[in-house]
Amino acid sequence: MPRLSLRTIDSLGTIPRPAWDALVGDRPLLSHAFLHALHETGCAAPETGWTPCYMTAWRGETLVGAMPLYIKAHSYGEYVFDWSWADAYRRHGRHYYPKLLCAIPFTPAPGPRLIAADATTRAELLAGALSLLDEHHFSSLHILFPQAEDAAACVAAGMDLRDSVQFHWTNPGYRDFADFLSTMNHTKRKRINQERRKLGSSGVTFRRVLGGEIEDRDWAFFFRCYTSTYRRHHSTPYLSLAFFERLGTSLPDNVLLIVGERDGKRVCSALDVFSRDTLWGRYWGATEFISGLHFEACYYQAIDFCIERRIGHFEGGAQGVHKLARGLLPVTTRSAHAIADPDFARAIARFAADERAEVAQTIEELEAATPFKAPAEPGIADT
Repeated sequence: MPRLSLRTIDSLGTIPRPAWDALVGDRPLLSHAFLHALHETGCAAPETGWTPCYMTAWRGETLVGAMPLYIKAHSYGEYVFDWSWADAYRRHGRHYYPKLLCAIPFTPAPGPRLIAADATTRAELLAGALSLLDEHHFSSLHILFPQAEDAAACVAAGMDLRDSVQFHWTNPGYRDFADFLSTMNHTKRKRINQERRKLGSSGVTFRRVLGGEIEDRDWAFFFRCYTSTYRRHHSTPYLSLAFFERLGTSLPDNVLLIVGERDGKRVCSALDVFSRDTLWGRYWGATEFISGLHFEACYYQAIDFCIERRIGHFEGGAQGVHKLARGLLPVTTRSAHAIADPDFARAIARFAADERAEVAQTIEELEAATPFKAPAEPGIADT
């Protein structure tokens, strides 16, 4: 068997799509089409502060491992916030940027980051990425939203973990939306029913369109909604219309567009990405305020779709305690960090330890506020 070798690459164009996709499996957010579209449309490119520097593992000419690695000139689009760390470096006359980041750009979705079939190759990938810190004088390496086995490998390599909270929904095999609602307590069930009835009585209807069926005018409307959401938050959108259009054609079986309409006029749109077992809620926007529109477009339509398709998991993305009342429960997500400067490394390790304790307490409090019924006691009928 050929020896394992590591190479850094600056473009996925150098790797055939079948070879990359065979490595990542049924994970559309890590697919060649998704990542290469981000690069080729200029959304995650050197010009925007995202310079691809992928760490790849090879046996001969066979790709056996990879890390989606970037040289970052800022901390935008990451969803794990280290601005205070960068500010501390600045105040002490040090440079925090450039840094190394292993992540899916603009996408807070947990999953494999040391992408390989065996632990040895994953360890070699991580060691290769860590070696770049000294070799190129980067301040740090950050691995965002790794799956559990990758997080464990990071700890074994001496990296520090940070914890954060997301809200996810699981499908044990609901027959329909009503079956899902039947598992919730009376108050939450009543509230959701009222929200949906009120929205329906206002004349809003929804249609769901898969990627290959999405027309140019649908993408144009979605992009208008998407940019309006950023403007309302006084922010600049990261992604372009060209990226979304390319996504629809390159991942036609993994993209879901939800469009809300009233009186023949489109009023909102939401974009999701899905695989056989997971749906990821991504972006949404509306052209006018209608009570309940956000919850329906972003959560209830997604849950309904998952039930229809027997998709077992719906990730609602970062932040948003309001998701709890809609049946999405809190989960701990992690990131791993290696800081080259020893003094800063010690201070950040203390910060991360305190933060983990705070997140654990937050999770405990959120779990106590579950929207679902308590298990029935023997002999007591459900009311």
